[in-house]
Amino acid sequence: MEHTLVAYVEDKPGVLNRVASLFRRRAFNIESLTVGHTDQPGVSRMTIVVDTDESGARRVEANLYKLVNVLRVEDVTAQSAVVRDLALIKVSADGNARAQVMQLCEVFRARVVDVANDSLVIEITGTEDKIDGLVDVLRPFGIIEMVRTGIVAMRRGSAAVDPRPPRIAAQVPAEVPVDPAVAYSV
Repeated sequence: MEHTLVAYVEDKPGVLNRVASLFRRRAFNIESLTVGHTDQPGVSRMTIVVDTDESGARRVEANLYKLVNVLRVEDVTAQSAVVRDLALIKVSADGNARAQVMQLCEVFRARVVDVANDSLVIEITGTEDKIDGLVDVLRPFGIIEMVRTGIVAMRRGSAAVDPRPPRIAAQVPAEVPVDPAVAYSV
């Protein structure tokens, strides 16, 4: 099963390499990895999709926390989240084919972002399944080139995620039985 992890990291050189190396050392395959700035200076957000079971996802999360530059990690797989991918698809389209491709774009709510004499570049944003569906129907026209950004995910709702490391609650020790024979002096 694929798990989607969101990691907030310090925006410093080498952080991406350390995160990718962690996955390599632990023999996990990264299905998708996207990185971008957040609204907070000095903090970047990584969305990592990894094919593993629940136990493996917990191990990955625990290992990410061991990296100095990782501030917070969330597994948003089971949470209500908006998950999107972006693709640019260059497809052969001249004459009659151009009108058909443009109709397909409307059906999939994609947009034509570049027009040449014999091709179109189409931009589509959505779930992986939606993009795969458009690719399947465009294949007979001749896909010249395609690029996909990878998954980005954000939890639904109005609550914002604080990228700072989670605070460890102060542990109040359980009451220690007091031996009345012991005298305490101040």
